[in-house]
Amino acid sequence: MDINRFIAEHAPETEGSCRIDEQLFKQFDVKRGLRNADHTGVLVGLTRVGSVVGYEKIEGKLVAVDGKLIYRGIDINDLVHGTQTEKRPGFDETVFLLLFGRLPLKDELTVFMEGMAEQRALPENFNRDMILTMKGKDIMNMMARSILALYTLDPHADDTSIHNIIRQSISLIAKFPTIAVYSYHAMRHLIYYDTLTVRYPDKKLETAENFLYMLKGQDYTPLEAELLDLCLVLHAEHGGGNNSTFTTRVVSSSGTDTYSAIVAAIGSLKGPLHGGANLQVIEMMDNIKANIRNWSNDDEVAEYLRKILGREAYDKSGKIYGFGHAVYTVSDPRALLLKEKARLLSREKGREKEMDLFEAIERIGPEIYYEFKGTREKLISPNVDFYSGFVYECLKIPKELYTPLFAISRIAGWSAHRLEELISGKRIIRPAYKALEPDRSYIPLSERQ
Repeated sequence: MDINRFIAEHAPETEGSCRIDEQLFKQFDVKRGLRNADHTGVLVGLTRVGSVVGYEKIEGKLVAVDGKLIYRGIDINDLVHGTQTEKRPGFDETVFLLLFGRLPLKDELTVFMEGMAEQRALPENFNRDMILTMKGKDIMNMMARSILALYTLDPHADDTSIHNIIRQSISLIAKFPTIAVYSYHAMRHLIYYDTLTVRYPDKKLETAENFLYMLKGQDYTPLEAELLDLCLVLHAEHGGGNNSTFTTRVVSSSGTDTYSAIVAAIGSLKGPLHGGANLQVIEMMDNIKANIRNWSNDDEVAEYLRKILGREAYDKSGKIYGFGHAVYTVSDPRALLLKEKARLLSREKGREKEMDLFEAIERIGPEIYYEFKGTREKLISPNVDFYSGFVYECLKIPKELYTPLFAISRIAGWSAHRLEELISGKRIIRPAYKALEPDRSYIPLSERQ
């Protein structure tokens, strides 16, 4: 029998043997998804890297509050507005803050940025041998493969001393944009036969601007570079509980090498429930724009949102993508900061009507959601993904690079959490699972019917 036919016949047995009655999770008080009954995360560790706040305890009760995002004790609003006031990019400074635990002095930042720029180039022939030669359809997988290849070129790959891990982290943070852009060009060339263009990293440019240069040459504006830098800063860290960062900590707790831990995080972020939200927003918005005749008519917008929630329109999932978050309730501070600059970008690109539509949905969406649910028990607001996809579209960044851009930013947080886990964790992460399968006797093969 053909193995594929064999698998098709027996797959239902696997499905049956893996299915667990929903009531059993309640019976044994299982924290599914490591979530408490009120949807807050189960406390599994301590961190000084980042903090995500959506609730506060007031008189013993959890109360929804305006969202806060803290990097090493510094509010994200202060960090962003500080660099914007001084009219300079903030991502490299954010990386320094996350890795070393404090803001850099002026001379330190200069040295650090120069060092990052020096690390962007890939090893000789790496692009040809590892990226161009080996075809790939998914950039996240191509990035993971490339990171594992870099392990083989590092003479100190398994050295878990703090000095060496910092060295490896800086090298990977610097190389992620190069790997992502080269992987994109390779994919387009090998699969769609596009003209292959390879631009070497420019040491004179900061991280976001260098990414845009490698991707599309000089075809970008100062505002575009500023917006991309802002996106990188906003996505760099989000506490220890998000799936990819927790993956980094779990894998790092085993004592494995940096490259393996980061590849595990990439695999987590690749999952559509984690890293693909902004693309889902863009696809939903394309559908909304195609089905609403008058974008400025709130009643028409509201009616179509009701159809989406009622599983009558778009993908029939019943979800308004870009709304709601596991922690944030009243507001997502990242969405508010990104919206400030997205309006300016929409003017530069002549897409103000689209921005108006986004803002209309931001205003109307929550009320339609509460109306549909018949309760305000669970508060929702736009999250960062609601506007980030629109920003990437305005920047003419290909959709295939949306999730890789998330990785380019979040590796800063992954690296900081990996260091903290190795320095302070000191114990392999191993939660418990309750076994449900009853005891059975082994039956010799000759007696099985």
